[in-house]
Amino acid sequence: MRTRLKLLATLATTALTLSPLASSVAQAQATDWPNKPIRLVVGFPPGTAPDIFARLYGDYVGKKLNTTIIIDNKPGAATNLATDLVAKAPGDGYTFLYALSTAFTLNPFLYTKLPYNPDKDLVPVATTMRQGLVLMAPTKFAPNTPKELIDAAKAKPNTITHGSYGAGSPSHLIAEWFKEEAKIEMTHVPYRTNPMSDLVGGQIDTLMEPISTGVPMITSGRAKAIAYSGPTRHPSLPNVPTFAESIPNLSVMSWHGIWAPAATPANIVTRFHAAMLEASRDAGVQAKIKELNVEVLGLSREDMAALVRRDAALFSRIAKAQNITLD
Repeated sequence: MRTRLKLLATLATTALTLSPLASSVAQAQATDWPNKPIRLVVGFPPGTAPDIFARLYGDYVGKKLNTTIIIDNKPGAATNLATDLVAKAPGDGYTFLYALSTAFTLNPFLYTKLPYNPDKDLVPVATTMRQGLVLMAPTKFAPNTPKELIDAAKAKPNTITHGSYGAGSPSHLIAEWFKEEAKIEMTHVPYRTNPMSDLVGGQIDTLMEPISTGVPMITSGRAKAIAYSGPTRHPSLPNVPTFAESIPNLSVMSWHGIWAPAATPANIVTRFHAAMLEASRDAGVQAKIKELNVEVLGLSREDMAALVRRDAALFSRIAKAQNITLD
């Protein structure tokens, strides 16, 4: 018994001795950060919007921190693959996630089981950009305004179709929200590939499309815009009303952000956030983002977390009401 007590006392003393040492080593590593390249994991293929913005910010922040930021594309499973990879990465400040907000505002409610815990395994670091979605239609589609569309849908329920980028996608859920608020019935047509060609060809009647890719189709005359999901009219489409002009409070934006493994030292997260925020305020970065018809979004970490909670509450309610799951 005495031997056991002595062993426990020795182990306790050793732990107390090593604890400050481990803490000091972690602090030293954090102070020396970064002393090697940083990996920014993107859950989309090269050339997609998230990849483009990740490289834009990565280039600026890498120069600011005097290091190289390597873009590591890991597409698959609606970004769950990339998110899980970062969630399980060492919290040493050398692995971050660049993701659409949907990894945290949609996926937890569309999948009954995720390989990571979005609330515990990752922490918000910074936001980069946001964009609304524009409700588009073929040029020959009769309704031109939200009211005209609502009236047509009420006159003939479920005869008007709305395409999407798949069940559970933002283009799907925002359309469901619109239908719910307008008290109309339309038929959902989910696509595994880009539905734009079918919209232009008239095979589907409407489509919620990100503004960045929607504007070129609209300005070229290949399709028309009925409404915009942002809080105010978009400067590239000043004559297109917002949904909120017809349906109060119906306003939502898609946005991108950066997350880190939860164990990442606080001072590293703070420094990376500061560098990202500086990038968002840089005139050159802002000009490139504006060229793509999207907006810079440079929020504090607290406001970023609040935005996640706000959007998660909205999308979880819609997914539950429509019984939408992806398992």
